[in-house]
Amino acid sequence: MSSAFKAVDAGRTGTVADATSSTKALRTLYYVRFGFAIIWAILMMAMAKTINPGTVALLVIYPLFDLAAAVIDFRSSGASRPKAPLYLNMGLSLLAAIGLAVAATSGIPSVLRVWGVWAITAGIVQLIVAILRYRLGGQWAMILSGGISVLAGSSFIVMAGGPNASLTTVAGYAILGGVFFLISAIRLHRLAAKAK
Repeated sequence: MSSAFKAVDAGRTGTVADATSSTKALRTLYYVRFGFAIIWAILMMAMAKTINPGTVALLVIYPLFDLAAAVIDFRSSGASRPKAPLYLNMGLSLLAAIGLAVAATSGIPSVLRVWGVWAITAGIVQLIVAILRYRLGGQWAMILSGGISVLAGSSFIVMAGGPNASLTTVAGYAILGGVFFLISAIRLHRLAAKAK
Protein backbone atom coordinates (compact mmCIF):
# COMPACT_ATOMS: atom_id res chain seq x y z
CA MET A 1 0.00 0.00 0.00
CA SER A 2 1.31 3.46 -0.92
CA SER A 3 2.57 5.54 1.97
CA ALA A 4 0.45 8.41 0.66
CA PHE A 5 -2.73 6.47 1.39
CA LYS A 6 -1.44 5.17 4.73
CA ALA A 7 -0.58 8.68 5.86
CA VAL A 8 -4.04 9.97 5.09
CA ASP A 9 -5.57 7.05 6.93
CA ALA A 10 -3.98 8.00 10.23
CA GLY A 11 -6.78 9.79 12.03
CA ARG A 12 -7.99 11.82 9.07
CA THR A 13 -10.35 9.65 7.02
CA GLY A 14 -11.07 6.61 9.13
CA THR A 15 -10.10 3.97 6.56
CA VAL A 16 -7.68 3.48 3.72
CA ALA A 17 -10.69 2.88 1.45
CA ASP A 18 -11.95 6.38 2.27
CA ALA A 19 -8.57 7.85 1.37
CA THR A 20 -8.48 5.90 -1.90
CA SER A 21 -11.98 7.10 -2.81
CA SER A 22 -11.09 10.71 -2.01
CA THR A 23 -7.94 10.49 -4.09
CA LYS A 24 -9.83 9.01 -7.05
CA ALA A 25 -12.41 11.79 -6.95
CA LEU A 26 -9.69 14.43 -6.72
CA ARG A 27 -7.80 12.87 -9.63
CA THR A 28 -10.93 12.87 -11.82
CA LEU A 29 -11.65 16.48 -10.89
CA TYR A 30 -8.10 17.47 -11.85
CA TYR A 31 -8.46 15.81 -15.28
CA VAL A 32 -11.74 17.66 -15.87
CA ARG A 33 -10.19 20.95 -14.80
CA PHE A 34 -7.32 20.42 -17.23
CA GLY A 35 -9.70 19.78 -20.14
CA PHE A 36 -11.85 22.77 -19.28
CA ALA A 37 -8.84 25.09 -18.97
CA ILE A 38 -7.50 24.13 -22.40
CA ILE A 39 -10.85 24.53 -24.17
CA TRP A 40 -11.53 27.81 -22.36
CA ALA A 41 -8.10 29.20 -23.25
CA ILE A 42 -8.49 28.32 -26.94
CA LEU A 43 -11.86 30.08 -27.06
CA MET A 44 -10.52 33.08 -25.17
CA MET A 45 -7.52 33.45 -27.51
CA ALA A 46 -9.89 33.39 -30.48
CA MET A 47 -11.95 36.29 -29.07
CA ALA A 48 -9.53 38.14 -26.81
CA LYS A 49 -8.89 41.26 -28.91
CA THR A 50 -11.96 43.11 -27.70
CA ILE A 51 -14.59 42.97 -24.98
CA ASN A 52 -17.71 41.49 -26.54
CA PRO A 53 -20.56 39.27 -25.31
CA GLY A 54 -18.48 36.16 -26.01
CA THR A 55 -15.47 37.30 -24.00
CA VAL A 56 -17.70 38.51 -21.16
CA ALA A 57 -19.38 35.10 -21.03
CA LEU A 58 -16.01 33.35 -21.00
CA LEU A 59 -14.67 35.66 -18.30
CA VAL A 60 -17.64 34.95 -16.04
CA ILE A 61 -17.76 31.21 -16.82
CA TYR A 62 -14.15 30.62 -15.70
CA PRO A 63 -14.62 31.57 -12.01
CA LEU A 64 -18.07 29.97 -11.98
CA PHE A 65 -16.48 26.72 -13.13
CA ASP A 66 -13.88 27.15 -10.39
CA LEU A 67 -16.75 27.59 -7.92
CA ALA A 68 -18.46 24.43 -9.17
CA ALA A 69 -15.16 22.52 -8.96
CA ALA A 70 -14.69 23.65 -5.34
CA VAL A 71 -18.22 22.48 -4.48
CA ILE A 72 -17.57 19.07 -6.12
CA ASP A 73 -14.23 18.86 -4.34
CA PHE A 74 -15.88 19.63 -1.00
CA ARG A 75 -18.61 17.03 -1.48
CA SER A 76 -16.39 14.24 -2.80
CA SER A 77 -13.19 14.53 -0.78
CA GLY A 78 -14.62 13.31 2.50
CA ALA A 79 -12.72 13.93 5.70
CA SER A 80 -9.57 14.82 3.76
CA ARG A 81 -11.17 18.07 2.62
CA PRO A 82 -9.78 21.31 4.06
CA LYS A 83 -13.16 22.87 4.86
CA ALA A 84 -12.35 26.51 5.56
CA PRO A 85 -10.06 27.04 2.53
CA LEU A 86 -12.58 25.41 0.19
CA TYR A 87 -15.36 27.63 1.52
CA LEU A 88 -13.08 30.62 1.01
CA ASN A 89 -12.31 29.48 -2.52
CA MET A 90 -16.03 29.26 -3.29
CA GLY A 91 -16.60 32.79 -2.02
CA LEU A 92 -13.65 34.21 -3.95
CA SER A 93 -14.78 32.55 -7.19
CA LEU A 94 -18.31 33.91 -6.84
CA LEU A 95 -16.99 37.41 -6.13
CA ALA A 96 -14.62 37.12 -9.11
CA ALA A 97 -17.48 36.19 -11.45
CA ILE A 98 -19.49 39.20 -10.31
CA GLY A 99 -16.44 41.48 -10.39
CA LEU A 100 -15.45 40.40 -13.89
CA ALA A 101 -18.97 40.96 -15.21
CA VAL A 102 -18.89 44.51 -13.83
CA ALA A 103 -15.28 45.18 -14.89
CA ALA A 104 -16.01 44.09 -18.46
CA THR A 105 -18.17 47.21 -18.87
CA SER A 106 -15.08 49.37 -18.24
CA GLY A 107 -12.63 47.65 -20.59
CA ILE A 108 -9.70 45.26 -20.62
CA PRO A 109 -7.55 47.07 -17.98
CA SER A 110 -10.35 46.79 -15.41
CA VAL A 111 -10.81 43.12 -16.25
CA LEU A 112 -7.09 42.49 -15.77
CA ARG A 113 -7.14 44.21 -12.38
CA VAL A 114 -10.04 42.10 -11.13
CA TRP A 115 -8.53 38.94 -12.61
CA GLY A 116 -5.21 39.82 -10.99
CA VAL A 117 -6.72 40.24 -7.53
CA TRP A 118 -8.59 36.97 -7.94
CA ALA A 119 -5.45 35.16 -9.15
CA ILE A 120 -3.50 36.38 -6.12
CA THR A 121 -6.13 35.47 -3.53
CA ALA A 122 -7.09 32.18 -5.20
CA GLY A 123 -3.39 31.30 -5.52
CA ILE A 124 -2.88 31.79 -1.80
CA VAL A 125 -5.89 29.57 -1.04
CA GLN A 126 -4.64 26.94 -3.51
CA LEU A 127 -1.29 26.94 -1.73
CA ILE A 128 -2.99 26.37 1.61
CA VAL A 129 -5.22 23.57 0.27
CA ALA A 130 -2.29 21.82 -1.43
CA ILE A 131 -0.13 22.02 1.70
CA LEU A 132 -2.96 20.60 3.82
CA ARG A 133 -3.34 17.76 1.30
CA TYR A 134 0.34 17.14 0.80
CA ARG A 135 0.17 13.61 2.25
CA LEU A 136 -2.34 12.57 -0.40
CA GLY A 137 0.47 12.87 -2.94
CA GLY A 138 0.58 14.70 -6.26
CA GLN A 139 0.28 18.08 -4.57
CA TRP A 140 3.67 19.61 -5.36
CA ALA A 141 2.30 20.77 -8.73
CA MET A 142 -0.63 22.42 -6.94
CA ILE A 143 1.80 24.17 -4.59
CA LEU A 144 3.77 25.47 -7.57
CA SER A 145 0.56 26.47 -9.32
CA GLY A 146 -0.63 28.44 -6.31
CA GLY A 147 2.68 30.30 -6.05
CA ILE A 148 2.74 31.06 -9.77
CA SER A 149 -0.86 32.26 -9.58
CA VAL A 150 0.14 34.87 -7.00
CA LEU A 151 2.96 36.10 -9.26
CA ALA A 152 0.76 36.04 -12.36
CA GLY A 153 -1.97 37.98 -10.58
CA SER A 154 0.53 40.68 -9.70
CA SER A 155 1.67 40.86 -13.33
CA PHE A 156 -1.94 41.25 -14.52
CA ILE A 157 -2.40 44.25 -12.25
CA VAL A 158 0.83 45.81 -13.51
CA MET A 159 -0.10 45.04 -17.13
CA ALA A 160 -3.48 46.73 -16.67
CA GLY A 161 -1.70 50.07 -16.27
CA GLY A 162 0.44 49.64 -19.37
CA PRO A 163 -0.15 50.15 -23.10
CA ASN A 164 -0.31 46.44 -23.98
CA ALA A 165 -3.20 45.27 -21.82
CA SER A 166 -4.56 42.09 -23.40
CA LEU A 167 -6.88 39.25 -22.50
CA THR A 168 -4.60 36.72 -24.21
CA THR A 169 -2.52 36.74 -21.04
CA VAL A 170 -5.38 35.28 -19.02
CA ALA A 171 -5.67 32.51 -21.62
CA GLY A 172 -2.01 31.68 -21.06
CA TYR A 173 -2.64 31.70 -17.31
CA ALA A 174 -5.48 29.20 -17.76
CA ILE A 175 -3.32 26.89 -19.88
CA LEU A 176 -0.53 26.88 -17.31
CA GLY A 177 -2.98 26.20 -14.50
CA GLY A 178 -4.51 23.37 -16.54
CA VAL A 179 -1.09 21.79 -17.07
CA PHE A 180 -0.49 21.79 -13.31
CA PHE A 181 -3.87 20.08 -12.77
CA LEU A 182 -2.88 17.46 -15.36
CA ILE A 183 0.47 16.83 -13.65
CA SER A 184 -1.24 16.36 -10.29
CA ALA A 185 -3.86 14.05 -11.81
CA ILE A 186 -1.18 11.88 -13.42
CA ARG A 187 0.78 11.76 -10.18
CA LEU A 188 -2.32 10.71 -8.21
CA HIS A 189 -3.07 8.09 -10.87
CA ARG A 190 0.41 6.61 -10.48
CA LEU A 191 0.12 6.56 -6.70
CA ALA A 192 -3.20 4.73 -7.00
CA ALA A 193 -1.67 2.17 -9.38
CA LYS A 194 1.18 1.51 -6.92
CA ALA A 195 -1.31 1.05 -4.10
CA LYS A 196 -3.05 -1.85 -5.87
